[in-house]
Amino acid sequence: MKTIVAVDLNWAIGCRGSLLQHIPEDMKFFKQMTVGKVVIMGRETFESLPGKEPLKDRINIVLSKNECFINEKITICRSLDELFQEIKKYNSDDVFVIGGESVYTQLLPYCTEAYVTKIKSQYVADKYFINLDKEKVWELVSSGDQKNYNNIQYRFIKYDNTKPLGT
Repeated sequence: MKTIVAVDLNWAIGCRGSLLQHIPEDMKFFKQMTVGKVVIMGRETFESLPGKEPLKDRINIVLSKNECFINEKITICRSLDELFQEIKKYNSDDVFVIGGESVYTQLLPYCTEAYVTKIKSQYVADKYFINLDKEKVWELVSSGDQKNYNNIQYRFIKYDNTKPLGT
């Protein structure tokens, strides 16, 4: 299992149900990495998608304890145990955790790789990702060139988990 996320300098990921920034190349990278794959997200992240519709050309799995949340277009898992049973059906390299904060926090220890778009700005935020630079088991393995979009500087960074759980 892998994870993919865009963060600011404080490892913030969102505010009031929205992404902090929309960078076309980041969106393109996200799509390129996840099309044809399995994406795992929380209910709030799912409900923040355009039209509250599943991401096209991907298997959408939502982790939610909310028994009232029902959607026949996606797979819903009510617990981590149920989720782990469900994803056994797929190659673990094809499974991506895409948010939000609580789902990232619960599943990050099981991820082998993290694809991070690091935005060189700070935003008002209420949702955060774990700072991988401070986590002993996470190792920075590549850092792309700095890019610029509308005066927003960012780069694509990859981390590897040296001790993922469940491997």
